[in-house]
Amino acid sequence: MIVVSDTSPILNLAAVDKLHLLRDLYAEIVVPPAVQGELSRNAIQLDRSWIRVVAAQNQNEVAVLREQLDPGAEAIVVAAELEADLLLADEKRGRRIAIDRGLEVTGLLGVLAEAKARGLISRCQPVLDDMIRVAGFWIGDDLRSRYLQGLNEID
Repeated sequence: MIVVSDTSPILNLAAVDKLHLLRDLYAEIVVPPAVQGELSRNAIQLDRSWIRVVAAQNQNEVAVLREQLDPGAEAIVVAAELEADLLLADEKRGRRIAIDRGLEVTGLLGVLAEAKARGLISRCQPVLDDMIRVAGFWIGDDLRSRYLQGLNEID
């Protein structure tokens, strides 16, 4: 399974010491150099035993997408080039562009739900609340409530 990640999933999970969830769920994650750079600027060193850095071949396409998106634009191009099974991204506009290009996309909420379904965590709420408090992860109150209700985790 090829999984490409934008910055947000790695950054937020690392901030709450839950980065291992990505390794446990997907075995290997691919990130483009732009994401690696963002993570380095946030003092996160990548574990090369399960996180692989791959540059986009089509830098012109990356430049076009960067006019609309953050450096995660390169993650979309890499995911398309590798024919990735999944792109991990949280930015709304980036997700929409990736889906329009035929990519399967999930974000941190999907990652947490999958981790719970596979028994890696017992509840999503504590991890989500830690990401909000510690990492500054933003989620609207209504979406947070609907998400936790959908997981039968009423707070």
